[in-house]
Amino acid sequence: MTPLRQRFIEDMHLRGLAPTTQRSYIHYVADFARFYNTSPEKLDLEAVRQYELYLLLEKKMSPESINSFVSAVQFLYLITLEMPWGKGCFPRVRRLHKLPVVLSPEEVSRFFEHVGCLKHRAALMLCYGAGLRISEAVKIRIRDIDSDRMMIRVEEGKGGKDRYVTLPQRLLKILRCYWRAARPKDYFFPSWREGHHMNQAALSVACRNAAERAGIAKRVTAHTLRHSFATHLLEQGADTRVIQALLGHSRIDTTARYTQVSAHVVAGTPSPLDKLARNPKLRAKT
Repeated sequence: MTPLRQRFIEDMHLRGLAPTTQRSYIHYVADFARFYNTSPEKLDLEAVRQYELYLLLEKKMSPESINSFVSAVQFLYLITLEMPWGKGCFPRVRRLHKLPVVLSPEEVSRFFEHVGCLKHRAALMLCYGAGLRISEAVKIRIRDIDSDRMMIRVEEGKGGKDRYVTLPQRLLKILRCYWRAARPKDYFFPSWREGHHMNQAALSVACRNAAERAGIAKRVTAHTLRHSFATHLLEQGADTRVIQALLGHSRIDTTARYTQVSAHVVAGTPSPLDKLARNPKLRAKT
C-alpha cells in the first residue's frame, strides 16, 4: 500500500465516512490513477476534468456514478493532499429529476405472496413495513427488535446515524415466525459465513424474481418497497416530519418528493377547472 493510499484511508476514517463510502472512494481514485498510469498527486484539475468527460462521453456512466467519482477526488485533493482549490473546481454532472417508482398496496400484497423463501420475505417486509434501506435490513440484529415498545433500532444507517423505526404487528408476526424456524444468534439474517449478515445481492435477486413471478411490470427493487412505505404513509395522513424521521432523511425536501407520487395527493387535489364548472352562468351557456 502506498503512503498516499494509507493517508487517504486514514483521513476517511478520521471523518467517519461509512465503510461503503470508503470502498467507493478507493475504487474511483484507483481507476483514476490507473487511467493515467500515474499517482493522483502528480495530476491536476485539467486531468480530473478530462477524466470526467471520458466517463460521461465514452464510458456513458450515469450522473450518479460520475458524481461519486467527483466526491472521491474532491476528498483526495482537498483533504488528503490539502490542495488550495475550492469545491467549485470540481464540477458535477447535472442529475435528471426522476420520480421514485411506487407500488400500489395491491401490488405490494401480490409481491409478498410470491416471495417463496421465509428469510427473504421477512427481510423484504422490513424494507416495506419499517421503511428500511436494504443495507439496513440485512444488518439488523436480534437485539435491535424491541417488541415491548414495538420499535426497531437501526444502528449506523446512512451517514452513520442511529434511529428508531416502527415495528408493525404484522411484521413482528413474520419476524417471530422466521426466528422460530431459523434460530439466528446475532444477525437476524445471517450469512452462511459465520459472523456475517446476509448479502444484499442475494436479497436483490429474490426481490427481482418475486416481482417477475407476481407479474408486476414496474422495475421493483428493495428500495421500491421503501419508497412505497413512505408514499403509503403520506396517503394515510402521516405528517411529513414523522416520515422524515422514520426514513432517516437529513433534509425535509428529500421526503417531500413523495407528495409528487402520492395518488391521493395528486388525484385528490381539486383543479380550478372544477370550480369554474360550478358557476351557474357558465352552465347556462353550455
